[in-house]
Amino acid sequence: MAATVEERWRQYFRWGPYALLGIATALAGATAGELMTGPERAAAGCLTAAALVLQLWWHTRWTAVPPPADGEDGDPVALVPGAPGRASTVYFALRTAFAFTLTWLNPFFAVFACVGYFDAVQLLPPRPSYVRAGLLVVALTLAGSQSGGLPPASPLQWVAFGVLFLLNAGLAVGLAHLGAKEAEKTAERAATIAQLARANARLEQALAANATLHAQLVLQAREAGVADERRRLAAEIHDTLAQGLTGIIAQLQAADAADPGQARVHHQRAADLARHSLGEARRSVQNLGPVALEHDSLPAALEKTVGGWAERTGITARFTSTGTEHPLHDEVAATLLRIAQEALANAERHSGAGRAGVTLSYMGDEVVLDIRDDGRGFDPAAPPAPGSHGGFGLDGMRARAARLAGEVEVESAPGEGTAISVRVPLARHD
Repeated sequence: MAATVEERWRQYFRWGPYALLGIATALAGATAGELMTGPERAAAGCLTAAALVLQLWWHTRWTAVPPPADGEDGDPVALVPGAPGRASTVYFALRTAFAFTLTWLNPFFAVFACVGYFDAVQLLPPRPSYVRAGLLVVALTLAGSQSGGLPPASPLQWVAFGVLFLLNAGLAVGLAHLGAKEAEKTAERAATIAQLARANARLEQALAANATLHAQLVLQAREAGVADERRRLAAEIHDTLAQGLTGIIAQLQAADAADPGQARVHHQRAADLARHSLGEARRSVQNLGPVALEHDSLPAALEKTVGGWAERTGITARFTSTGTEHPLHDEVAATLLRIAQEALANAERHSGAGRAGVTLSYMGDEVVLDIRDDGRGFDPAAPPAPGSHGGFGLDGMRARAARLAGEVEVESAPGEGTAISVRVPLARHD
């Protein structure tokens, strides 16, 4: 329905002047013998032709300008192509002058002049003075026709002309006011549309930026996941395969220096370590917990780990658990067990200790694991010696604890042993 009303308005603005000029010409021609002399009829014919040529020129300009895209439900203000400019002002002025002159020659040409009431606001510059001036000329033309023709021939016609002019002028002023209001609404709508267009453009830019940022975040998350998995596997390999191979080598070396009976014991231990390391490697690849925690709680697994380590290394070691035991989350238990295994392996390889102790303490909202030895100690602040592989274990401990929002503290000095303390939040097993 809205499209039909809009099209009707467009058809009026395009063809209305032709129709009114045709009607006015027909009426004037029918009364030419009574109202016009021969020269007046000739002048009227020339002016009518000029008006038609002017209308054809404007029609050509009309079709050369694309129709507006912002019209609404038969609003005539938005249906005239283009904005008011010099061409539209010249067109309105010449058409009004032709209509006024033709009405002077024959009052019935006022039918053509009344078209100015409908498009003055659209064709003239958006200033009230221009619009009112154009409408007053149209009102003057119509008043002259309504009072019997221009110029009035008697005092009574002059009085009628004045009254009719005032009435038409009032109508013109009212139309100008309504036209100004419509023009203001059109400007507001245009400003709103422009603002919405800018907002849509900014939104599209923001969406494009968000899409780019999302792609970057996905890429970073993927890279972070890959890096985290590499660190996890590196730590698992260090804590399982590396330690197991170290133990196997130590047992085989001990077997070479022992008598046949004791050598068989070392060989058996090496085989047990190999099988255990193989199982741990498989579980690490599958991201499963340590095999020691499969059937035991953390205190029981630590006690067995410390006992087996002491038996294998010959170092006196003792495990102690304090506080009320709580079932821990699998990740917390696995992390603490791996740190204990790494700390004991370091003590075996580097400390030369004769005694070691491991303490697991449940302290309210956190769990504390302490590993101590009476070995030769070291300076934690000193950089690793060139070519040394030391320090990876401590870094691995700190990385494991950091993933649980925990921390690792190392206290040591040359000749004074080493104490490692690990604190992690107590995350219960659900």
